[in-house]
Amino acid sequence: MKEAIFHVEEMDCPAEEQLIRMKLQGIDHIEALHFDLPRRILRVVHAGETGVIDAALAELKLGSRLVETRDTDQRSVDQDVRERRVLWAVLGINLLFFAIESSFGILSGSMALLADSLDMLADAIVYGLSLMAVGAAFKRKKSLASVSGYFQIALALIGLTEVLRRFFGSEVPPEFRVMIIVSLLALAANALCLYLLRRAGSEEVHMRASMIFTSNDVIINLGVILAGILVYWLNSGLPDLVIGGIVFIIVVRGAIRILKL
Repeated sequence: MKEAIFHVEEMDCPAEEQLIRMKLQGIDHIEALHFDLPRRILRVVHAGETGVIDAALAELKLGSRLVETRDTDQRSVDQDVRERRVLWAVLGINLLFFAIESSFGILSGSMALLADSLDMLADAIVYGLSLMAVGAAFKRKKSLASVSGYFQIALALIGLTEVLRRFFGSEVPPEFRVMIIVSLLALAANALCLYLLRRAGSEEVHMRASMIFTSNDVIINLGVILAGILVYWLNSGLPDLVIGGIVFIIVVRGAIRILKL
């Protein structure tokens, strides 16, 4: 494995970083990109010819200059093992809470809780895809992140259809106590997942995708808790359906962000 270090004179904000990522995403032998915006340094870990990368950067006309090329083991077994351990942990947590939330969602009659359980299942699949991406080429990582984004959109559309069906049907208010207690437990679980992912310190696209999904989950858990409180206060199932619909809209927004990575 090689590491090419470039000084990019006009790279001083995330806009240039994104431009460079888009330019280099089609080069299969690139393993990782590391940006140091304050110093205008780009480090490219790759397994091919440095000249191809140099030429691609030159086309952007950002004042790029190759500083050094050296052998590296940066994307070595240690980094891959660290990522895999984190992803297996959050995968297990999400599968567990999918089972818990879906079971209690059915028992309590809560659409918001069921929506959150489906989101947990989608996240588990995302983490599974991310495990497949560890150590893979940059282009493959981008492809797997896209698959997870489209999957989230599909689940959201199914969920919105169910919300509409219940809205126009005769629904009794769900059990608000179950909604609140289970969502508090899910909130703690997602906070733990987010902590583990951030502690991994990876900037790879599949890991960034995982963090986006988990951040959305924290917001969703708070929404379900709010729905439970409103169901109790208003003695109506409408807040449950409204929050359930909002949950799926949040899922779509997260999926769009993934597709933009």
